[in-house]
Amino acid sequence: MANLPSSLSLSASSFGNIPAMSAPQSPSPVGGAAGGGVGGQAAKEKKMLGAEQLVLDLCDPDLRENALLDLSKKREIFQDLAPLLWNSFGTIAALLQEIVSIYPALSPPTLTPSASNRVCNALALLQCVASHPDTRILFLNAHIPLYLYPFLNTTSKTRPFEYLRLTSLGVIGALVKVDDTDVISFLLQTEIIPLCLRTMEMGSELSKTVATFIVQKILLDDVGLRYICATAERFFAVGSVLANMVVSLAEQPSTRLLKHIIRCYLRLSDNPRACAALQSCLPEMLKDGTFNNCLRDDPATRRWLSQLLGNVNSTISAQAGMDHLMNM
Repeated sequence: MANLPSSLSLSASSFGNIPAMSAPQSPSPVGGAAGGGVGGQAAKEKKMLGAEQLVLDLCDPDLRENALLDLSKKREIFQDLAPLLWNSFGTIAALLQEIVSIYPALSPPTLTPSASNRVCNALALLQCVASHPDTRILFLNAHIPLYLYPFLNTTSKTRPFEYLRLTSLGVIGALVKVDDTDVISFLLQTEIIPLCLRTMEMGSELSKTVATFIVQKILLDDVGLRYICATAERFFAVGSVLANMVVSLAEQPSTRLLKHIIRCYLRLSDNPRACAALQSCLPEMLKDGTFNNCLRDDPATRRWLSQLLGNVNSTISAQAGMDHLMNM
């Protein structure tokens, strides 16, 4: 993953929350245009004029590739780029055209690096739209996330496909980052859970981490927790994938991935039926100190693990007490 395009680079620190699909924004220059006054306003207007021209260029097939690249690189410095993208004529249609144009390259897997980079730049702009409070619900109402699902359904582990999965997950991650039950309810009506579970099983560490973060955010919503715990099939589908990931992490530790796995388990333990099931299916490696060194510098995750084990042990004690009363 060291050769990610600049527009797709992610910092490891971003996984304390949700990964940002761009390099960290450069600090504003001291004084001058970044400050207030006439100079600052003129600089803002100049930037927006540049953004407006690039957005117009998206509708020109001959100019679109360069416009995608420039906008994806500079989107952090353009204020209100998301409303501009959404409300300008033909722009979202142009971005969707970029997405559907590579569907034939998904199966059989013939996606080239250049085609992958180009569509990832389009996805980065859709993430901008998904992140903005003024366009998020419009984005959902148009069912645009569904256009990304074919990318999450791929199994090729080559770099072009991995970039595509990772950037698509970044769009979904941007949606769930804000705690909004409407977003969770929409996603649960789609195939997002199975698609995330697939990535959690076969993706790179980074893709697994983002997919697990999405499942975690779904679980943290009451609607999501009820949905996953509503049937044994759903619970065990999630639980078995989490358990397999724990086993893999014992061989190749990743603190940031383990953090999200433990948080998923802890949230599952808030449901009485799920907590009872965890008595038998919680991986032994989470109980026997296997990850003590991995979590040495992460007090928050150690606390979550302690709470998880406490919840499961309390359920075991309660069940033992009930059995004793029944046998009296």
